Amino acid sequence: MAKARTVFVCQQCGSQQSRWMGRCPDCGTWDSLVEQTERRDVTPRSRSAVPGMQSRPVGLRDVAIGGFVRLPVLGSEFAGVLGGGLVPGSVVLIGGEPGIGKSSLLLQAAAHFAEHVGPALYVSAEESVQQIKLRAARMGLEPEHLLVYSETNLNVILDQIAALKPHLVVVDSIQTVYLDEISSAAGSVSQVREGALRLLRLAKDHAIPMFLVGHVTKEGTIAGPRVLEHIVDVVLYLEGDRFHQYRLLRGVKNRFGSTDEVGVFEMTAQGLCEVPNPSQAFLSERTADAPGSAVAVTMEGTRPILVEVQALTASSASAQPRRTANGFDMNRLLMLVAVLTKRVGLPLFNQDVYVNIVGGLRIDEPAVDLAVAVAIASSFRNQRVHPDLAMVGEVGLAGELRSAGQLERRLMEASGLGFTRALCPETAHPPRVDGLDVVMARALADAIEIALHNPGVQHGSARGAPDAGSQTAAPDSVSGDQ
Repeated sequence: MAKARTVFVCQQCGSQQSRWMGRCPDCGTWDSLVEQTERRDVTPRSRSAVPGMQSRPVGLRDVAIGGFVRLPVLGSEFAGVLGGGLVPGSVVLIGGEPGIGKSSLLLQAAAHFAEHVGPALYVSAEESVQQIKLRAARMGLEPEHLLVYSETNLNVILDQIAALKPHLVVVDSIQTVYLDEISSAAGSVSQVREGALRLLRLAKDHAIPMFLVGHVTKEGTIAGPRVLEHIVDVVLYLEGDRFHQYRLLRGVKNRFGSTDEVGVFEMTAQGLCEVPNPSQAFLSERTADAPGSAVAVTMEGTRPILVEVQALTASSASAQPRRTANGFDMNRLLMLVAVLTKRVGLPLFNQDVYVNIVGGLRIDEPAVDLAVAVAIASSFRNQRVHPDLAMVGEVGLAGELRSAGQLERRLMEASGLGFTRALCPETAHPPRVDGLDVVMARALADAIEIALHNPGVQHGSARGAPDAGSQTAAPDSVSGDQ
């Protein structure tokens, strides 16, 4: 017997209210409650047993975990983010902006799984089987045991999965499938939550690993109720600029491993390819003798990556000069500009400042502060940074430099790529690394003078550019490109 009821569901947090209110009492969002009619089966029924569930409590030492084997999935980069492989019965949610490569990555993963492990089912509620075939042919994928299916009714999809019993299932996407017994539209809070629960129950019952594709909002978070991320076992984000070739697969939740790993991929005509040495790839097009360019050693999880930081300052006729950041936090850029003006003495009040992280990466860790500040000072003074210098350090409001974590791994990565000098905070106590001269500075002003001191190089001139020495000040003075 089914019983219908009307509820008001918050589109932001997923909470349910019995009546409409202008403001959600749980999350405080205005005009977020939407009326929905649900039909619930009130007939008593037994709950399906999940493998591994016990009828009584047992001691932790008595729990047997034999037979727990991870399944291979699309190379070491993808497997590393998952914690070493795909766990049977796990549900993995992958989110990312439109066009970033989610469907291509999962089609490659399903094809690789079907070729090396067993039959895989790729379900698309957004594309026809002909479109999937064209994309697979473009990437050179023709596995024998990969099944493709185009369907939006989740009940039909569940019946097909139960009948075929594939070794892997991909559902693209969770926001476009729907259940008949819920009257709200596909993508609503009720549909997304109940659909994810049904797929989770089926995955646990039959030990079938599943990948779910999730749409994201304009803020970059996965659309739908927050409870969706609590239901699944693993949550991954595919990040990057769709107009650049590099992508980062980052884990934000993993019940079977660490979330400190990231995978780096390159978008090609054959799909997403692994990048075994991302530092070398990000620095491959670097122009070392141009002012405004610096190299930072950042950490993505447990992996050190060297990236090029570019900065440009230009005289502004506006009363409010522009501050633009691409791949770097805007609030942190404003702070660094203030520190350079107040503590270092660079008059940036009439300068437009632009900062760009090359390669389309998004970097949030404070250890990149030193490279960003040095790049801005290099562009303002029209002096290049030492081409073999890598930088690590956080900048404080007093102009002091603060140490960063995992410094030894950062320096070893810089040395392995041929860098001969490294600039670090004096408080970091850096270890000795063969072939790397570590220079320490306590304040940002000292670090800038060290980074911009180029013996034997005519300041203010770049290769192929006219001499600008008349516009360059001595190291103890300040000048701009006015």
